Amino acid sequence: MKLNTSNRQVRTASDGAPLSDSLIDQPNAALPFVAASVKRKDWLRKSQLTDTDMDYERPNVETIKCVVVGDNAVGKTRLICARACNATLTQYQLLATHVPTVWAIDQYRVCQEVLERSRDVVDDVSVSLRLWDTFGDHHKDRRFAYGRSDVVVLCFSIANPNSLYHVKTMWYPEIKHFCPRAPVILVGCQLDLRYADLEAVNRARRPLARPIKSNEILPPERGREVAKELGVPYYETSVVAQFGVKDVFDNAIRAALISRRHLQFWKSHLRNVQRPLLQAPFLPPKPPPPIITVPPPPSTTEEHPAGLLEDPHCADVILFLQERQKIFAHKIYLATSSSKFYDLFSMDTQNEETERPARGPLSGRELLMRAASFDVCESSDDGDRANLRACTSDGTLKDSEGPRRGRLLSSWSRAFVSIQEELVDDPVTYTPRFMTVVHMDLSIQLGPFRAVLRYLYTGQLDENEKELMQIAHIAELLEVFDLRMMVANILNNEAFMNQEITKAFHVRRTNRVKECLAKGTFSDVVFKLDDGTIMAHKPLLISSCDWMAAMFGGPFVESCTKEVLLPNTTRSCMRAVLEYLYMGRFCSRSDLDAMELIVLANRLCLPHLVALTELYTVTVLTESAMMGTDIDGDVLIYLDMAQFHGAQQLTGWCLHHICTNYNSVCRKFPREMKAKSTENQDYFEKHRWPPVWYLKEDDHYQRARKEREKEDYLYQRRQSAWCSLCSSLQASDDDRAALSLAVPTAGCRLSAAHSPLCWHTGESEVSVQQTCKNEDYNSGEGNRSWLGYSLEKGEMKGMTLTDYHPPTPPQKTGFHRYQFMLFEQPPHTKISLTEKESSR
Repeated sequence: MKLNTSNRQVRTASDGAPLSDSLIDQPNAALPFVAASVKRKDWLRKSQLTDTDMDYERPNVETIKCVVVGDNAVGKTRLICARACNATLTQYQLLATHVPTVWAIDQYRVCQEVLERSRDVVDDVSVSLRLWDTFGDHHKDRRFAYGRSDVVVLCFSIANPNSLYHVKTMWYPEIKHFCPRAPVILVGCQLDLRYADLEAVNRARRPLARPIKSNEILPPERGREVAKELGVPYYETSVVAQFGVKDVFDNAIRAALISRRHLQFWKSHLRNVQRPLLQAPFLPPKPPPPIITVPPPPSTTEEHPAGLLEDPHCADVILFLQERQKIFAHKIYLATSSSKFYDLFSMDTQNEETERPARGPLSGRELLMRAASFDVCESSDDGDRANLRACTSDGTLKDSEGPRRGRLLSSWSRAFVSIQEELVDDPVTYTPRFMTVVHMDLSIQLGPFRAVLRYLYTGQLDENEKELMQIAHIAELLEVFDLRMMVANILNNEAFMNQEITKAFHVRRTNRVKECLAKGTFSDVVFKLDDGTIMAHKPLLISSCDWMAAMFGGPFVESCTKEVLLPNTTRSCMRAVLEYLYMGRFCSRSDLDAMELIVLANRLCLPHLVALTELYTVTVLTESAMMGTDIDGDVLIYLDMAQFHGAQQLTGWCLHHICTNYNSVCRKFPREMKAKSTENQDYFEKHRWPPVWYLKEDDHYQRARKEREKEDYLYQRRQSAWCSLCSSLQASDDDRAALSLAVPTAGCRLSAAHSPLCWHTGESEVSVQQTCKNEDYNSGEGNRSWLGYSLEKGEMKGMTLTDYHPPTPPQKTGFHRYQFMLFEQPPHTKISLTEKESSR
């Protein structure tokens, strides 16, 4: 239950303490609660005890009130929720707009799960931890929260230097003012920001939020120095990484139990409570390697082949139709898309010779009659066909009276009339060169035939074509059955089925193109490389690579020559590039140098191939590292070359590998690391893993742990020496003295030296006078017994120790010397010494 007063927020004492006790320091604040409690019904007071109340009734269960304070937005509430509710949040959830909130103490009464999580066992002591959240505003009145607190957790943010400054100037003095005897634990929150990507963090924060700067991130030694100055333990936590939450509250419980042991020393289960333990430094998680992403391939894969139909660049075939119409085409596209064209271009045209016809061309009526019926074309004699070929080729063939290499195709296919090799003028350079001339049947019309050629180049058919029946007829003649099926699908309103036909078309053509590349079939250019030559096809290169299109289609020497020199390139590397350009995929080889391929792909302006090669290179290096191969030297070499040739993703991966293996790489390649550029060395220092601050913190932790172990060893050694001394001193009752002592707190020493008996507590020293019976020490006679050093404070009683009185007489001063190691003595304790004589 919460009641708001005019200037403060007041809560019920849900930690189990009586309400009047929890408000002992501020009686005025308790008045609203007294008025509210009077209105409660009597049956609530007489009801059965809840689990919360039972925690205070259970024997040997210590209830700890832990107050969490600190500036606004340092992570107090998140830290409490992580301990009380086991709440886990991502970094981006924590970076949302900060709304000042307070975790309600009522949760211990309302939520059974929170109550169960409050119970814990620390150093064999059952405890119930009650966490009190507070507002971080400096003007808030927190006296009620401090009331009867057992321990105070003081928080600051490692990304906010002002919050650490306020620890010394505001928070610690306030804590000592309201609860001077409560121990304090200093906690640095938001540890994950020390290794996070601050640019991404600032982007995820609210628009008007003050950005976090890298120079504001506090190193661990800053917090440790403040903790040493204040004399309190220091811990660091991260709710995102779930680090340090248990350490903070477990050690806060230890500090509270040790403080409680001063006043409740008779509780034997508090004797074994340790002082707050050291916290091992947090090793940031190893950053994952960057993911190599391959961008989508160029979207102009189908547009470029279709453009070749309109542009006669690198054409090596002339297709003649009726009425002297001609189309420039490319063997490699026609042969790999149609089996009929492949067989046509594979024929040997040198076996037969065709004579120039002696008679003139056919009349217009005859041509119409031959074009009207395909059967008429078949019934025509060979002489007429020869005359037709001569007529349709006039104007494009080089005038020469000699014979021409060619072949008649009337008996082979109904689609073709003849094929021959002729010397013609290039349509672009106007230089004579041999080209293949094919005369098509007169029944083939220009418009439908262009649609068929577009399918052979791209594998697609426009659904809006008007002359679908003519296209089907030409497809039947050329035996392109997939195209005929696509026409049927369009006519049946099932055009969606053509997508599968197009996919099958590209698969078939890819296999044929690969075969032509391997055998050099229909090649029209030869690349001269460092270790040999390799044949290629200009049309495929022009349609798939802008660099090649500029070289073969522009005003360069390579556009009109059949040999191209590519220095600093090997056959395996060039073959990989050609396979990528022809088939659109990366093919790895055992003899392939990945870095050389990246260099060539960068020269040819092929970013998609560069990304594929980067992925291949990273995969090979990763597999080698997993097999135990040392790849550090290769990574150093790849880093320089990747940066020089623009392989950004490979550069990032190499930098990540060097940073995550920085110590081993520097140890094996010191000269190479020193020779790196200044930018790279700065990057290594900033992103190295483990980071420098962790190495320093781990070194401090190891030294502190050894010192703590040494102190524990010396303490155990003193304890064992005392136990052995007590067991070895065996004498008669006459020679024993009973010494009754009250056991104080740690770090005290009792010594009886000469006359005064001194009690050393570290803060004060109390002296008492030791009395001794006057005897004749020289004779060694006399009976005496020491009953007592009795230590009293109120009703406190001590434990009894027995010390042996040595038979050898001491000095004539009549005083004996005793030395005991005792524990936990509060200062200014009254000591009385008595002595009585024993009866024999």
